[in-house]
Amino acid sequence: MIIKLPRLIDCHVHFREPGFEHKATMESESVAAKAGGVFTVCDMPNTNPMTTTVEAFKDKVERASKVSDCDIRFFFGLASSENISEFKKLMSPDGAATAPSQLRKKCSGAKVFFDHSTGDMGADKSVIEEAFKVCAELDVPLVAHCEDAQINNDVSTAIKKSNPDVQDVALHSLLRPVASEVKAIEDAVGLSKTYGTHLHIAHLSSGMGLKLVQVAKKAGVNVTCEVSPHHLFLTVDDYETLGTKAKMNPPLRTRDEQEALWAGITDGTVDCISTDHAPHTLEEKNCDDPLSAPSGVPGVETMLPLLLTVASGGWPHPTSDRVRIRVRDSDIVKLCFENPNRIFNLGASDKLRVEVDTEAEWVIKASELHYKCGWTPYEGWKVKGKITNVA
Repeated sequence: MIIKLPRLIDCHVHFREPGFEHKATMESESVAAKAGGVFTVCDMPNTNPMTTTVEAFKDKVERASKVSDCDIRFFFGLASSENISEFKKLMSPDGAATAPSQLRKKCSGAKVFFDHSTGDMGADKSVIEEAFKVCAELDVPLVAHCEDAQINNDVSTAIKKSNPDVQDVALHSLLRPVASEVKAIEDAVGLSKTYGTHLHIAHLSSGMGLKLVQVAKKAGVNVTCEVSPHHLFLTVDDYETLGTKAKMNPPLRTRDEQEALWAGITDGTVDCISTDHAPHTLEEKNCDDPLSAPSGVPGVETMLPLLLTVASGGWPHPTSDRVRIRVRDSDIVKLCFENPNRIFNLGASDKLRVEVDTEAEWVIKASELHYKCGWTPYEGWKVKGKITNVA
């Protein structure tokens, strides 16, 4: 069966340029995105240099202008008060001399990290609060990586003290526990309520975190959220076969948490599915100390076939049981086009279409994907849905 979908949006990617072109480039990952039916992406600020100045932002926009396969937008990083001052220069209408309107249009919003992740952009509490205040004043969405730094630090200290010689990558899920996400979401929702900021919670991974979002929405707080395919299709059980290829932040969770995320899609609490596409080389992943391996997995090219497989009534994971949930093609459109388009004011047209054969079955093989990193956590998975034409 051939269906037509709008050109999809992935509102959370790391295309690694500039600074980490050995992992990925805007060109290589845009080709991968197009192959996966994604034609608009929002790129995160933890590059080198970090996207925390007007000059660094302008450089990224100029690099993206040379890419034809994908419309790349960018988030501005807020890790210090100096970064916030730069963001004001970019986004304030009276700053046109510094940042003309065509440059501002490429900004999807701002990003704040409640704890360090790749790039060490964790902000302290005063900066986080200032970020919420400024984004409310500028009427710009603020994307939050919600993991509590103090909880992560306390848990990490305790675990490493009791297990000083353990190098099991599965410990990663204990080192960054659900409680960390929950506390950070509580704090973020509170700040959103105080300042009226549009809060968007990135890669939400827990049922309790989702419940907080649900309650906040009912209370009228301006909050939206996204979940990622790796949390929808993988669990802590996959460390055994994937090793460090299953390491990301926030980490993999249990089957119960996975099922809660799917339920959040069904009841409408989840606004977007985005990949948090974050490639690293295999050499980096296969380091001697698994817990020191970089966090992140590629995913922009495989999001659509994974979701279409579920929509067809199947389940792509080769060893785990299917989550008993019904997802329709229209849900994919809402989660991967309509909602991100609205939330981040991207202006993508729904008249530009991709034709997909929903009955076409194929096996995911890294050798046939377009990522520069050359691997996928979904190697060997059988999926449905092949793009047959781009209109």
